[in-house]
Amino acid sequence: MAMSIFDDKSKQATKQTLAKTFGLALAGILFLSTGILRASATADANQAQTPPDKSPARHPFLYAGEWDTRKPLEQSIFLVREGKIVWQYSMPIKTASGGNQEFDDATMLSNGNVIFSKMSGAGMVSPDEKLLWEYPAPAGTEIHSCQSIGKDKVLIMRNGNPAQAMIINTATGKTEKEIPIPTTVTSTHGQFRHIRMTKAGTILVPNLGENKVVEYDANGKEIWSVPAKSPWHAVRLNNGNTLIAGDWSRYAREVNPKGETVWEFTKADVPGANLGNIQTACRLANGNTVMCCWIAGDSNAAHWAKTVQVLEVTPAKKIIWALSSWKDPDLGPATSIQLLDEPGEPEDQQR
Repeated sequence: MAMSIFDDKSKQATKQTLAKTFGLALAGILFLSTGILRASATADANQAQTPPDKSPARHPFLYAGEWDTRKPLEQSIFLVREGKIVWQYSMPIKTASGGNQEFDDATMLSNGNVIFSKMSGAGMVSPDEKLLWEYPAPAGTEIHSCQSIGKDKVLIMRNGNPAQAMIINTATGKTEKEIPIPTTVTSTHGQFRHIRMTKAGTILVPNLGENKVVEYDANGKEIWSVPAKSPWHAVRLNNGNTLIAGDWSRYAREVNPKGETVWEFTKADVPGANLGNIQTACRLANGNTVMCCWIAGDSNAAHWAKTVQVLEVTPAKKIIWALSSWKDPDLGPATSIQLLDEPGEPEDQQR
């Protein structure tokens, strides 16, 4: 009988010991889990509160902007590496005959040459600043778009009455094709900005004055369109969608072939910020979107230094780069940017 009592007491003590041990272990696990969750939450909060990079050293890039009225003799395209200007090509804001000019579009090619549009025409300049090719805009016309479409060929958009897209051989200077682009806008300046040839050989034309983006085949036949307020720039993405920049309407919008919006960034996504016109938007290989926010529409240049020139945002619209470089170096208003650390050939970027 004594043996039985001992066994019961022993079992009871063992149970109590096990319960206490389990309780301590469970408490330890809960403590550790709570600590991990708190640490994770703190890390997420810190990441969310991390301000975006504002430095021009984040990427190497080619940069151009319209209408820098602070520098009437120096409208410039800049090459920036490690946050410093390493190359610059400039022109005055007025032509020899007194007309206006501004850099609207600029691309560095694989061979180091740079093609550009300048309102008063289009051209190509070498790394040693020699003008290799130039197309002066005829009287009554303007050119705000210049895209490389293969070796020694560019696509430009010549605003005018009539307006037309043109394929020009930069080696021979010969115009190889003219594609009439219809518009009801009679004001030359209000017609078109950046147009882009797609990989399929069609041409995307943002009709700035008619609030729509139209796709034409190589013969000028309309094959697709989508309503878009004040479209300044449009590019066909690798996924088949179209990325549109809305200038003074201040949006970047991705639409699918049905015209449905699948992604959009607007001023509402940067509350409190003084956001300029979103003139261009390009999609990076990592899925981020880079936008140029042109501020020179504000005639008081004293306001400019408080604004952001370029934004880089993730697909979730988190801002990771907010370039604001108005001193050392002073890059001026932003219209066109080409990031030079993107993979592949420069001419193949989605911009």
